[in-house]
Amino acid sequence: MIELDEMDRTLLRELARDAGQTAGALGRKIGLSQPATWRRIERLKSIGVLAGQRLDLDREKLGFGVAVFLGVKLATKGRVSLDDFERAVCAIPEVQTVEHVLGMYDYRLRVVARDIADFERVLRRRIMTLPGVGDVEANVLLSEERLAGPLG
Repeated sequence: MIELDEMDRTLLRELARDAGQTAGALGRKIGLSQPATWRRIERLKSIGVLAGQRLDLDREKLGFGVAVFLGVKLATKGRVSLDDFERAVCAIPEVQTVEHVLGMYDYRLRVVARDIADFERVLRRRIMTLPGVGDVEANVLLSEERLAGPLG
């Protein structure tokens, strides 16, 4: 486990709230100079704690009013079928995340669509035709809360 001091944790909490802040703005919030803040950010990147930045898009404003979590169980298993499935599912633009999981299903997908009819089209024409797909279970997202995470 990587050792982080309290200032590192504070910096990570602030970055989790808004990763687009400048080092100067972050430093003012946490009581460090801009150069000291920048050095800490660079160190956290170099040791792999900060692995990148993500843009948080408002899916509804972009016309995607429905989000669905799919549990997908493959009918056949093996390295070839896993690779084929992953390659094919990652090419579907409506699929936001692909997680290989242990449990009742082999994969958990997050799929967005304009509405339920659009989701049904994506499910029938794209997902159910993927290599190796067996059972599928859908859970429609009703609401979502963002939690601060382990450093919160």
